[in-house]
Amino acid sequence: MNSSNQYIDLYEQARDMIFRHSTQPMNAVRDAAFEDFKRLGLPNRKVEKYKYTDISKLFEPDYGVNLNRLEIPVDPYEAFKCDVPNLSTSLYFVVNDAFYTKALPKSHLPEGVVVGSLAAAAAENPDFIAKYYAQLAKTDDDGINALNTMLAQDGLFVYVPKNVKVDRAIQIINILRSDVDMMVNRRVLIVVEEGAEVKLLFCDHSADDCNFLATQVIEAYVGDNAALDLYCLEETHAKNVRVSNLYIDQKANSRVNHNVITLHNGITRNTTTLTFSGEGSECMLNGCVIADKHQHVDNHTVIDHKVAHCTSKELYKYVLDGEATGAFAGRVVVRKGAQKTISEERNQNLCITKEARMYTQPMLEIYADDVKCAHGSTVGQLNDAALFYMQQRGISQKEAKLLLEFAFINEVVDTILLAPLRDRLHHLVEKRFRGELSKCVGCKLCR
Repeated sequence: MNSSNQYIDLYEQARDMIFRHSTQPMNAVRDAAFEDFKRLGLPNRKVEKYKYTDISKLFEPDYGVNLNRLEIPVDPYEAFKCDVPNLSTSLYFVVNDAFYTKALPKSHLPEGVVVGSLAAAAAENPDFIAKYYAQLAKTDDDGINALNTMLAQDGLFVYVPKNVKVDRAIQIINILRSDVDMMVNRRVLIVVEEGAEVKLLFCDHSADDCNFLATQVIEAYVGDNAALDLYCLEETHAKNVRVSNLYIDQKANSRVNHNVITLHNGITRNTTTLTFSGEGSECMLNGCVIADKHQHVDNHTVIDHKVAHCTSKELYKYVLDGEATGAFAGRVVVRKGAQKTISEERNQNLCITKEARMYTQPMLEIYADDVKCAHGSTVGQLNDAALFYMQQRGISQKEAKLLLEFAFINEVVDTILLAPLRDRLHHLVEKRFRGELSKCVGCKLCR
């Protein structure tokens, strides 16, 4: 509990400040979250679902926390020059854990669609936000949820009203910016009402060469006959620690396509929990990881089939080089009465070196008898016969190795429905395999 104690002390000392710089719906659950955190503490390897990443150790350093909401100077529209060619997006920024309001896109969203500060939305419409906030991300059984809920003061709110289809993708750039080592606690609330459709692209970047610790909790509600495409791309640096918990609730006949892509990082722990609460829904969860040196990426997923006639497909692929470590634990639960469930889960991994390590744990729990479910995982190295075959035809060993890695990971990239983003990621993945910095010409963030 040593690393937990500093956050307990922090909350007790700064509670009034935290409340003063936030809003009633967020404050209403804060003290209860604190009590849960005091009881649970930060998870360590003894907690089953965190056994591959020692979270408690990651929180030991003394990070700064901007609880007094001091303004951190940055103009993201000047600093961030990266874009995805031919992909017309509505571009917004979150700086550390605060929505950037000084300059908003000139493009107009459809009537009724809201993309903005969670704290501002909570102040303007407290009853609506309270209906959804901290309802999926329970604090009584997860120390990260409890810590984030007790410290988060702002974040992002996305709302798409009934039957509205947002044709233009909404791109959110999460920028970590600080002159000192910094901890940020970001909150995201997404509400897609009945019959609505939206595509969201989240990109994580670090603007400074400091140690960053980022906790993030995302709650996404997808209504009847609604559709959510959610793409999460991480391109930070080796000094970045990211702990992200995503919760998705799907109503009847809804569709979710979620892709999480880790191209450059330090230590990353992603949790995705998806619940089918309405029949006839379907989801695709996909992830790809490219890691080398001493990077660590841990993806933990839970798909809960609570009702009948739902379909889930899951594919995660890792390419690990150097002394990188990866972990994947995927749990699919088919509850009693959830008949006609179709579920497929795959995890495939390449360890390029003998020093790379991969831990994989696909799991199926089935309590219904009329289902079609399958799961599996593989861990291997590059095919020597294929390498030899390509070299016999004049391809260098280095280039042959790159081509095989690229072909392996492309199966995940090809699941991305936005064609310009898919093409851009093909380019970024190739650069990553070649050992080049994943940055665009003119970008000041990734230098």
